[in-house]
Amino acid sequence: MSSEERLAQLERKVQYLTDRQEIYDCLVRTSRGNDRFDVDLIVGSYHPDGLHELGQNLIPGPEYGDYANNGHAAMCDINMHTVCMHSCDIDGDVAHAESYVLGMFADRGGETSRMLAGRYLDRLEKRDGEWKIALRRTTVEVVMEGKAVLPNGATPPGSGYVKGSRDRSDPSYQRPLAPEGGERW
Repeated sequence: MSSEERLAQLERKVQYLTDRQEIYDCLVRTSRGNDRFDVDLIVGSYHPDGLHELGQNLIPGPEYGDYANNGHAAMCDINMHTVCMHSCDIDGDVAHAESYVLGMFADRGGETSRMLAGRYLDRLEKRDGEWKIALRRTTVEVVMEGKAVLPNGATPPGSGYVKGSRDRSDPSYQRPLAPEGGERW
């Protein structure tokens, strides 16, 4: 194999890995935006004509941030989304991804909680050099309900942990991250 062929092969691999990471970063951004009620993070992950299919509802991507925040605020005090296993097929500037997701929700009042397990089935497109969601289909395949341990007003085990918040006052936005500050359990 010539030097040019090896270099071309290496460039293709680097581009594939770069695209794959940018796709994953886009998907994680939407979940972080959901949990921090950061509309800009959510909406910025969708193309202007992107769609989010949620059950039988088809929500335009630019409207999904407010839609998600209103829904989460109405049903729970805390929500956390975790993007788990992720597979991705990239064909040029179009990618199809399947990502397992766990959603954990402390219901209003903090006495009960739910965990939903499902998948994000995404078609992403790279436009103007940026990967964003063109269509997201969400599945829900497992739902568990039970007593909430946090936050229910009682001192949790290992108290003293920093509390998170659903806005930009959350410690994850602190730059630089410092050891002091933050409301604690």
